[in-house]
Amino acid sequence: MSRDGVTVPPLNFESYYGRPIIKAPVWRWDIPAYLFTGGLAAGSALIAVGADLTGRSALRRSGRLASLAAVGASTYFLVHDLGRPARFHHMLRVAKPTSPMSVGTWILAVFGPAAGAAAVSEVGPWLPRHGLFGLARRIAPPVGRAAGVVSAAMAPALATYTGVLLADTAVPSWHEAYPWLPFLFSGSALAGAAGLNLVAAPRAEAGPLRRLVVAAAGLELAAGRRVERMGLVSDPYRTGPAGVLLRAGRALLVAGTVGALLGRRSRVVSALSGVALLASSAATRFAVFQAGLTSARDPRYTVLPQRQRLTEAAAAADN
Repeated sequence: MSRDGVTVPPLNFESYYGRPIIKAPVWRWDIPAYLFTGGLAAGSALIAVGADLTGRSALRRSGRLASLAAVGASTYFLVHDLGRPARFHHMLRVAKPTSPMSVGTWILAVFGPAAGAAAVSEVGPWLPRHGLFGLARRIAPPVGRAAGVVSAAMAPALATYTGVLLADTAVPSWHEAYPWLPFLFSGSALAGAAGLNLVAAPRAEAGPLRRLVVAAAGLELAAGRRVERMGLVSDPYRTGPAGVLLRAGRALLVAGTVGALLGRRSRVVSALSGVALLASSAATRFAVFQAGLTSARDPRYTVLPQRQRLTEAAAAADN
């Protein structure tokens, strides 16, 4: 390009006066781990209540125990990121419906005890029949069912709010994906939880898990495709470390789904399929996290979409 005989070098968007335009999140690996385990907790709670209502006691047990273990891990990763447990407690002092972080803290605060009560109720059949233990044995099933319903009621919010939380930031590849991240995380949560319970539950009760895997995989793949078709801000999802993770996650998801459907008669194949689905869910969460960091560090993903929107708005005003 030239102007008055002087060659003008092409614009480059490496920095803004030597600084990134937006500040990249300071989050580390514990945040995508928190996203992953929170999804497992939510999906397992839904699986457990479905198993309870259909008389699948072993699947109910594995779902409840998996949900408790996953929400415990998720809370640990969140507290680890916050630095001190007291900070989690302090976040409960204020309920702010307009803040995804505040809402998420309260979701965890309700979901965690409910998942814990549902899991603890599973010890009921092993308690003595007389005295206080006998009373605990008798009330364990209804208490467990009620707690399971509460945790299942909170599960959709737990599975999706983290997508809203990421999209509520200024990070371009997260913010522009706001219509799709909750659906992507929902599908990932259900597929991962189904995989975990395919590993833990007996094959005879795994039929609903196989059907759930198909639905979850369809949701995750559809939402993932939309995330990769948002124009320039989708580049971090297709290239670099995030692109590698997303492609690996997609391959594992397809392999796990096919294995779950074809491995009905093989405990080993079912378990391997479950492991593949778990790995797929983890890869998806880490890929989304990495894509956001990449887009925050490169000013192109902030400047060019804004210029495009301004140009489109000016053209619309002229018309």
